Order: sequence, then C-alpha cells, then structure tokens
Amino acid sequence: MPDEYSIYDAKAHLSSLVKQVREGRTFVITVRGEAVAELRPITPPDAGPRSLEDRVADLTAKGEITPSRRRPGAPVEFPPGVDVPGALQRFLDDRE
Repeated sequence: MPDEYSIYDAKAHLSSLVKQVREGRTFVITVRGEAVAELRPITPPDAGPRSLEDRVADLTAKGEITPSRRRPGAPVEFPPGVDVPGALQRFLDDRE
C-alpha cells in the first residue's frame, strides 16, 4: 500500500517525495483524509536499456544533434584568432 501524505505535507516535502518517486515509490495525496491524487513514476513508452548508438541515431533523426563531418582520428583544427593591433592597450584603458 502506498504511503499517504496530506496536501500540506506533500507541498512541504515535494522535493523529497519526487526523489523517492524516481526510485520507484508511490504516494497518495489526500485532502481532508480523502485520497485525491497519486504521485508515482511514469513509464516511458520506450523504457529499457538502449545502446549509445541507438540514442545517438534517435537524436540525429530528431535533428537535435548533427553528426561531425570530421574523419575519425583526424586532428581538430580551430580557425586562427583575429589579431587586432592594440587590443590589449584598449582593454587596459577601458578598465581605468
């Protein structure tokens, strides 16, 4: 049987309750002794262990990530910075 919390106690301890729900526990929220809600973990439709490759493929298909165009093992190249003469002096002048 799930634990019961009054709405007042549930509000006061919500962070703790949510942490316990993430661990699989279920709670009933009551108002004046009458059960009105249940706080329980949700089961995602695709629950279960998934490989990294599957998750990357899903994120790529959704457009949330873009695969690198760099060849594996190739060195990473960064564009050179812009060299502006006197930048340090302007920075120091702005600080004063």
